[in-house]
Amino acid sequence: MMQISEITLNDGMRIPAVGFGTYQLWGNEGAAAIASAIDQGYRLIDTAYNYENEGTVGEAVRRTSVSREALRITSKLPGRYHTYDQAVKAIQESLYRANLAYYDLYLIHWPNPIQDQYVEAWKALIDAKKWGLTRSIGVCNFLPEHMERLEKETGVLPSINQVELHPFFNQEELRKWHEENGVVTESWSPLVRADDVLSNDTIKKIADKHGKTASQVILRWHYQLGAVAIPKSASPKRRLENITIFDFALDDEDMTALNDLTRPDGRRKNQDPAVYEEF
Repeated sequence: MMQISEITLNDGMRIPAVGFGTYQLWGNEGAAAIASAIDQGYRLIDTAYNYENEGTVGEAVRRTSVSREALRITSKLPGRYHTYDQAVKAIQESLYRANLAYYDLYLIHWPNPIQDQYVEAWKALIDAKKWGLTRSIGVCNFLPEHMERLEKETGVLPSINQVELHPFFNQEELRKWHEENGVVTESWSPLVRADDVLSNDTIKKIADKHGKTASQVILRWHYQLGAVAIPKSASPKRRLENITIFDFALDDEDMTALNDLTRPDGRRKNQDPAVYEEF
């Protein structure tokens, strides 16, 4: 079974450097895929209230022989429940759906700055951690200004910020802020659009050089940036490929070439956290 390197969060919890995304994995088929991923070596499993598959994730956890303590299960609070009381109830509901006693990571899914209730939601997450409903708390899609406000008003910085990050949108400035402030970067959509990746000449050249797939090269790039990637795949072969990235290294030339693929309009769906609202 593949051993995955780990990263330590600012609250001391350790998480795998590569996790498994579960968006659109539902029902029996989804539970089987997630349980299979766990059996293959994945220990960090990512879901969200709005994915409507927390129950599927919980079922996968029960189907595998891997102990609950060995897993790191993440879920996320939707934007429509940012008031304190609603947030507390939503976190409880997340646990009921999954039939779990606690989450390892609970995140605010989007800041929703127009609604402007994310500090109130953060206070609910702080209390949820105190009550043992989650072991660590973080955010998704937050900008430095949002996280600075959280720390200023509550004294608590997120342990992790899950953001869109891939070779076409490498988030260099945000990653630098994370590093300077002790917040771990987690990458959603780490492989961007598969067709774009597989047909990109730069990525293909680097993959051929190392005898690896394009996906393996990109996930290794995330790892060497210090980011936790959460790729999703329904294919057992691809899932195994995606965690077989610790037996080679990209050199400085490779990293520079991959970083140079970034572009100003690199976001997949133009979801700018400064204005985007998710409910």
